[in-house]
Amino acid sequence: MYYNCLMPSIDLKKLQTHRARTFNLPPQRRLASPASALKFVNARGFVYFWPIKGIDLPSLWTAVAGNRPVADKHDDPGHITWGWKDGALDKKIWYYAKILRKKATMISLDVAPYFYALSENYGSPDEDYLLAYEDGRLTQSAKQVYETLLNEGALNTLDLRKAAKLANAKDSEFNKALEVLQTDFKILPVGVAQAGAWKYSHIYEIVPRHFPKLPEQARKIGEGAARAKLLELYFESVGAATESDAAKLFGWKKELLARAIAGLVQKKVIVEAENPKQKGKWLALSKLTK
Repeated sequence: MYYNCLMPSIDLKKLQTHRARTFNLPPQRRLASPASALKFVNARGFVYFWPIKGIDLPSLWTAVAGNRPVADKHDDPGHITWGWKDGALDKKIWYYAKILRKKATMISLDVAPYFYALSENYGSPDEDYLLAYEDGRLTQSAKQVYETLLNEGALNTLDLRKAAKLANAKDSEFNKALEVLQTDFKILPVGVAQAGAWKYSHIYEIVPRHFPKLPEQARKIGEGAARAKLLELYFESVGAATESDAAKLFGWKKELLARAIAGLVQKKVIVEAENPKQKGKWLALSKLTK
């Protein structure tokens, strides 16, 4: 067990101040340029593009537009984030794809290898997907999408769907294939094409071609070290959370998450603490307790 007998209490005022800084909320200045967005992502290690309901994690939207729901109106000033994101897809300044809970995630290039180390990619991009397919971890549709990109290079979603012989497939089937391949670091969006009825279509490429150094960088990182790094970055961002909060975000097996938590507790990065306003077992940065 990694829980302490004498349990400190979370200092809610310190926690609020901490989150104001890490989520870039007042009194911090709102992000106002692509350069400030990059600095924000690099400082946090990984953030969501949009805030996700039920998940506490910094997001680019909140850092730019404030702590409010994503606006429906296209002319809302907060939607400047969309242009920043699209404009950076081919710049290789961060890693962007549907990763955490299959939602749009922005990851600093220094942290991306730790995520990749936990993916189902072990050797050659020509072979890993076949092993995943044979093991039942990849659907037939995802296999067709990946093979098409592998053999033909980057394609926008319309051309990709046709080339992968999925033109007659349900939208949900094709979109799920894209999500699964992104979540496992096999493909990612690398640009935007003026294609389709809306003249807007993501261009996809296989990860090792867009970030050729990433597999080798990840190979040096063990899975335990990767989880410890990502979990520490998570707590540095949110300040305090329950074990179930972390499990919901990362989707790790219970015993693997417990091991990672135990390591951070041993290093005194986090401690078990009481939340004065909520029940349950909480974990918090040591510096945010009293």
